[in-house]
Amino acid sequence: MISVRNGPRIYHTGDTDVFSDMALVSRFGQVDVMLACIGDRFTMGPRRAALATRLVNPAKLVIPMHYGTFPVLTGTPAAFAEALKQEKVKARLHEMKVGETLKL
Repeated sequence: MISVRNGPRIYHTGDTDVFSDMALVSRFGQVDVMLACIGDRFTMGPRRAALATRLVNPAKLVIPMHYGTFPVLTGTPAAFAEALKQEKVKARLHEMKVGETLKL
């Protein structure tokens, strides 16, 4: 968790899988932005990342990460978007482009 004074609270999943305690994260303060690994190798895939996103319940954005850098990472933002719909996640998906910066 990264908390910026007078700014957003950002939850970075790192290289992990979904786990039930993710549901506790927002009990200690609303998460504004969640960075979710979706590569499906060494980390969560899109379906499990969508479940993790539902558990954390970010208020604004979910940003996919750790995908598409080499062939073994098969998770895609499109598959993540579909899984988010199935999980009825309300946070907006934002797919970052290489070199893009995002002002929060």
